[in-house]
Amino acid sequence: MPYDTLNLEIDDAIATLILNRPEKRNALSHNMISEILKALDEVEKAQARVLILTGAANAFCAGMDLRGLRDFRSQSDDEIVADARRIATLFRRLYSFPIPTIAAVNGPAIAGGCGLATVCDFTLAVPDAELGYTEVRVGFIPAIVSSYVVRQVGEKRARDLLLSGRIFSAAAAKDLGIVNELLEHDQLLPRARELARSLAEMSPVALAHTKQLLLKFSEEDLDRETEMAVEASARVRKTADFQEGLAAFLEKRKPKWQGE
Repeated sequence: MPYDTLNLEIDDAIATLILNRPEKRNALSHNMISEILKALDEVEKAQARVLILTGAANAFCAGMDLRGLRDFRSQSDDEIVADARRIATLFRRLYSFPIPTIAAVNGPAIAGGCGLATVCDFTLAVPDAELGYTEVRVGFIPAIVSSYVVRQVGEKRARDLLLSGRIFSAAAAKDLGIVNELLEHDQLLPRARELARSLAEMSPVALAHTKQLLLKFSEEDLDRETEMAVEASARVRKTADFQEGLAAFLEKRKPKWQGE
């Protein structure tokens, strides 16, 4: 089916999903999130064996399109919770997707974009890619991704990354275990496809059962933590600091935090 914000290519056993809003550095709009979820359903129905996720042009994903949150003040409490749950559903769908997933990080992967790279099974990146869970910089919180980050890098390192909101290099991400391999730009997708082909040669039943087993190790905790994260994300959107952070970002100025 045709999509407005992404391209989906299925070649034999390998599906390639390309986030395609290059003018916005492939930032996640509500429509893009909905389309990614629909595309994942299409990939599953097509019985592809491996999924590659990447971005168009020179960015992987710049996170949520904050301009799309400008009207949040008019939202009801239920709408705010539903909005927070939307990104939680996306991360969980990718994390528990029944076939192996490969993130090919071809440029900046920031905030929610870094989350997408985090929840894939394999993460390949170009050396000059920058990553970061930067939500605190705009008065928001990296709520939904926090459980996944703690599981991947440990609590002490997760506190560093999530509380500082710092941008870090792809090499640092590799040292942390967030990125598996560093590839030059012209080798990124060829290597992703090579890895995908090798995975596609494995028993699909064995791969699916292995992913199911790994998920079951933490499924109950992840369900509980995700609900806590959705509630925390919704709460912070009602704060004065979030309103100021969003306004400052859109007005391209330094925020004046109110501490409430």
